[in-house]
Amino acid sequence: MQPRGQAEQEFALGEEVYLSGGTFVMGSDTHYPEERPAHPVSVGDFWIDVTPVTNRQFAAFVAATGYLTVAERAPDPKDYPGALPHMLRPGSLIFEPPGKPLTGRDSSQWWTFVFGANWRQPYGPGSEARTEPDHPVVQVAHEDAQAYAAWAGKELPSEAEWEFAARGGLDGADYAWGQEFMPNGKPRANTWQGLFPVHNSLADGFARTSPVGSFPPNGYGLYDMIGNVWEWTCDFWTARHHDAAAKPCCIPRNPRVTAREESYDQRQPSVRIPRRVLKGGSHLCAPNYCRRYRPAARHPQPEDSATTHIGFRCIRRAAPQDQAQDQDQARGQGLGQGREEMK
Repeated sequence: MQPRGQAEQEFALGEEVYLSGGTFVMGSDTHYPEERPAHPVSVGDFWIDVTPVTNRQFAAFVAATGYLTVAERAPDPKDYPGALPHMLRPGSLIFEPPGKPLTGRDSSQWWTFVFGANWRQPYGPGSEARTEPDHPVVQVAHEDAQAYAAWAGKELPSEAEWEFAARGGLDGADYAWGQEFMPNGKPRANTWQGLFPVHNSLADGFARTSPVGSFPPNGYGLYDMIGNVWEWTCDFWTARHHDAAAKPCCIPRNPRVTAREESYDQRQPSVRIPRRVLKGGSHLCAPNYCRRYRPAARHPQPEDSATTHIGFRCIRRAAPQDQAQDQDQARGQGLGQGREEMK
């Protein structure tokens, strides 16, 4: 697929791009250990959302289905052995810059579980997603992303599909736009500028999420593949990639990681919550702490977790001629109600 020109940066909410699949080098040998080894894989053709799913789009889904997200439900005590009863209430994690000197790198110094925080109130009671309808929806767990995708007649991408799309045709480049993080000193994605987590210079203009499409698209015309919010994939977490195939004939095609048991966090043996692969980095990624604003970067996340910096986008693997019919059927019932909810 040919990259879009700079003059073709307009998009419609809900637009998709059709990508002809191919072979590319997945992963990296030069950054974090979990990205290794770099190895060739092949993916098939697929459609992918031009932007992450927004608050407006998620509101349409909820209006049509009455869906209740994971963060809006009380946790099941058997999933959290040893949890204090008063903590088993609906809520989710919120990032807040620490107001005191840091002690080591313990993330609990800037992540807080807030009762009542969910996709409608992403930063807790009193904050309202409807005031930011074109920002990516956050506070969605993996189950929530899957439910939206199913309603829309779509799926979550595999890690390989997501990375293929994020690279935008620049196979082997560190970033989705080339080898330089900030070409000509200009931010190409919503990330953290300054010393994380205590100071953000806001050089990119955003302290939190940004409206989708605020930064230039990659070579495939896809916005926010890097930064803004991490994005869920369908793959379970693995500590590293598989070794490269010994022969070109054996390059994996459409690889999926389905080993649920292997995804558990070995540091918490009593907690049996599977972890999934996140991709793309977020507005909290900074050079001094998390240089994961790259297509090859990956991160494990318990699939029940919802936070202020995780969202998602969808794909469809159906034949292109099926797209228009599926799209109309999936979206027709709820979109009008979603607009009303965002008012």
